[in-house]
Amino acid sequence: MDYYTIASILMVISALFGYINVRFLKLPITIGLMVITIVFTLVIVVIGQFDDTLLLHEKELISQIDFKTVLLDIMLSFLLFAGALHTNFNQLKVQRWPVLVFATLGVLVSTFLVGILTFYLLQILGLDVAFIYCLLFGALISPTDPIAVLGILKKAGAPKKLETKIVGESLFNDGVGVVVFLTIFAIAARPDAAIEFSEIATLFGQEVLGGIGLGLILGYITYKLLKSIDDYEVEVIITIATVMGGSLLAHKLHMSAPLAMVTAGLIVGNDTIRKNSMSDITEMYVDKFWELIDVLLNTVLFVMIGMEMLILTFRFDYILAGLIAVPLVLLSRYISLWLPIKFFDKKLQFVKNTNLIMTWGGLRGGISIALALSLTQEMHRELFLVITYIIVVFSIIGQGLTVEPIIKRLTKNAD
Repeated sequence: MDYYTIASILMVISALFGYINVRFLKLPITIGLMVITIVFTLVIVVIGQFDDTLLLHEKELISQIDFKTVLLDIMLSFLLFAGALHTNFNQLKVQRWPVLVFATLGVLVSTFLVGILTFYLLQILGLDVAFIYCLLFGALISPTDPIAVLGILKKAGAPKKLETKIVGESLFNDGVGVVVFLTIFAIAARPDAAIEFSEIATLFGQEVLGGIGLGLILGYITYKLLKSIDDYEVEVIITIATVMGGSLLAHKLHMSAPLAMVTAGLIVGNDTIRKNSMSDITEMYVDKFWELIDVLLNTVLFVMIGMEMLILTFRFDYILAGLIAVPLVLLSRYISLWLPIKFFDKKLQFVKNTNLIMTWGGLRGGISIALALSLTQEMHRELFLVITYIIVVFSIIGQGLTVEPIIKRLTKNAD
C-alpha cells in the first residue's frame, strides 16, 4: 500500500471510531479511541480464527506503518507545539524550577529505579536480560507522555498551579527522556567500546540545550513575522512553517526537535506576545487551527497505538512481567518526585498530595511505544515491547479514567 492509501484508511477508521466514542461512549478522546480500537482488533482476531481476510488486511496495514518515524519525526513536533501554544506561560514561569528538576533529575532517577527493579523482576521470572537493557527500558518508560497528559488533564479540573507542573513536566521530560534513551542505547549497542563522559555530556548538551536554544530563536523569528503583518491566513501558515521547518532544522543539526517545538510554542503562545503580534481574528484562527491539528493527530495516533497489539508476541511470562511492572513503574515515579517536591514545597506551596496526583496523572503513551519499537532483537525487543504496551494501556485506560475523580478528591480544599 502507498502512503496515501494508508493515511486514508487510518483517517476513515479514526473518524468512525471518533464518532462512536462521541455518540455512545462519551469518553475523553484518547481513552475512547484506544478502547474502541483494542476491542475492534480483538474482534478481528476472533473472526480471524474462522476467516482471516480482515485480520490479514489489518496486519498488513499496521506492519507498513513505521510507528517510530511517524510519531517521533513527524507528529510529535506538531502535537508539542499545539500543547505548548495553549499552556499558561506565566504559571509555568513561576513553576519553572520544579518543572526543570522533574524533567531532568526526575527522569534520570526514575530511569535507574525502573532499570534496577525490572532487572530483578526478570531474574525472578527466569528471563535472563542484561542490566543495561533493563536500564534502556527504564529510559523509554520514565518520561510521561505530553500527548496523553494534555488530552486528559483538560477535563480533570486540577488546580492551575498543579496542572502547570504536570503539563510543564510532560512537555519537557519527553525531550530529555529521548536524549537519555539515545545515550543508553549508544552504550548498549557498543558494549565493548569505551564511552567517554565527555561524549555523553556533549550529546546531552547539544540535544537539550541546543534544542531549547533553537526553539528560542524560532519563537522570536515567528513573533517578529507575525507582528509585522495582519493577515490571519498567512499568519497561520507561518506557524505551520515554524513547526515543519524548525523540526527539519533540528534534525539536521542533531538537536532535540521536541524541545525546540515546546520552547517555540511557549513563546508564540505567551499572552504578552499574543497581544503584541496578533489581532483578535488572527489569534482565534491560530488557536482553532492548532486545536484541530491536536485533535486530528491525537485521533490517528491512539488508533495506531490500539492496532499495534497485532505485532506483539504474547507469551505468558512476557504478559506477567508487564503486569508486575505496572506498580513498579508507578513506585519508581513516586520516589523520583518525592525529593524535588520536598525541596520546593515551602517556597512554592505545593497543593496537598501533589506527589500522589503527579504519579497517577503522569501517563505513558505513544512515545514509550515508539522508543520500544526502536530496540534491536539483541536488546530483547519483543519482551520490552509487550511490557511497554501493557503499561501504556493501563496508563491511558486505568489511570486516565480515574485521574479526574482522584484529583477532585485529593484537592477538595485546594485553590
